[in-house]
Amino acid sequence: MIICHCTQISDHDIRAAVDWMRASDPETIITPGKIYHALGKRADCGGCMPLFLDTMRECDSLAVPPVLRGLRAKRIGASHEGRRQSHRVSQRGAAV
Repeated sequence: MIICHCTQISDHDIRAAVDWMRASDPETIITPGKIYHALGKRADCGGCMPLFLDTMRECDSLAVPPVLRGLRAKRIGASHEGRRQSHRVSQRGAAV
């Protein structure tokens, strides 16, 4: 089935690209942009994106690699990129 009429991408192309990326690097995060790049194409109008994403999600090998799962949970309580709490001038208090 054709998913993107602008660039002639089919559901088979998307699944093949996802499988190829997962086989070449098991720890990669697969995004629509990476799929377009792997197919040598670029997104055009974006009208296909909902169907494109649904097709991606149906792929068995799309899942987030185990090594990268739960990273957000490990950051709970961590500082914001190593900055102090009041790193902005507006947060240092009003000048009176």
